[in-house]
Amino acid sequence: MNDISIYFQEVSDSETWKEQQLGSYIVKNQGGFPALEKNACALIYVPEFRGSGGENSSSQTHFRKALYALHHEGTWNLPFYDLGDILPGNTLEDTYFAVSKVVAELVKHKIIPIIIGGSQDLTVAMYNGYEKLEQLVNICSVDHALDLGSPDEEIHSNGYLSQILLKRPCYLFNHANIGLQRPFASVKEFDLFEKLYFDICRLGEFNQDFTLAEPHLRNADIINIDFNSIKASETLNPQANPNGFYAEQMCQIAKYAGISDKVTSLGIFNFEKPSDLCDKMLAETIWYFLQGAMSRKGDFPIGSKIDYTRFTVFMEDSNREIIFFKSNKSARWWMEVPYPPQSGTKYERHHMVPCNKSDYDNAMNNEMPDLWWKTYQKLG
Repeated sequence: MNDISIYFQEVSDSETWKEQQLGSYIVKNQGGFPALEKNACALIYVPEFRGSGGENSSSQTHFRKALYALHHEGTWNLPFYDLGDILPGNTLEDTYFAVSKVVAELVKHKIIPIIIGGSQDLTVAMYNGYEKLEQLVNICSVDHALDLGSPDEEIHSNGYLSQILLKRPCYLFNHANIGLQRPFASVKEFDLFEKLYFDICRLGEFNQDFTLAEPHLRNADIINIDFNSIKASETLNPQANPNGFYAEQMCQIAKYAGISDKVTSLGIFNFEKPSDLCDKMLAETIWYFLQGAMSRKGDFPIGSKIDYTRFTVFMEDSNREIIFFKSNKSARWWMEVPYPPQSGTKYERHHMVPCNKSDYDNAMNNEMPDLWWKTYQKLG
């Protein structure tokens, strides 16, 4: 692994933690950068707020204390590192560069970076890390807004996605939003999402049925969470809105994100610590993600399908066959979407689309699954 220690400021921790607390288990960048193992997670804090027009803050320690104080269940079999802080550079682009280099190196060595920020435009820096790896990716944003922005504007916290879409070559295959509140999205943004065949699970839909959001989490490589999407009354956060996710819903999202075999990085942004409750909420969100990561089934269907039950549904209206696979390990479902043979292995990780059993049931009723159709349009 290339040396990434030059980008970090060490962790400051002088507390004594009990054996079952994370503080005694986490390997910290303290007194020397740790030797990193594969199949691990790494915590990184980036106090960079210039993308939201704010001032950069000093290093945060309170959320770390809240996290270190939490207890782990039984045998903790996931290596977990706290690599410290990536301090803001002279320019915002310097910070992006450092974050992208770290993300690329960690992902390449099968270490999941958990990046705590900082303004949400740091998602661009995370994406740039995959760009360095020339890897086609899906992004899932847990956010009350779409954050598209305008191509004519500079990258900022509430408008960064258009800058990713404009990059050439563009390695973004799909983008999904979970938690959209319609008053925070313009008609123009909403229509563009539809034209790009991107996915949206509104907050109201999520509240009615969480299973509608789970396939989007399972389909993502990068997940970014806007901390302000949590209901203001849950954390006493003046930056948040009256409506949003409840605390237990955010923990549920984090756990399912961790369970996904495909997710290789997590960002939690717009964390400005306006209250002690925010520290505790962030700590629990990270804890549930780690719990999910330790529960991965390794059943993303690439290669042999021997451990899956195959279902073929003929759609009379479109004269197509849709093939579904159900994992014998986890009972989770996927749809197979055909793609042009000349594409080679480019779409190997993207033509197997996570879905629910309800998609299979709808197909049996001759209703084309929306996720299948959107993916087919992007693959064509």
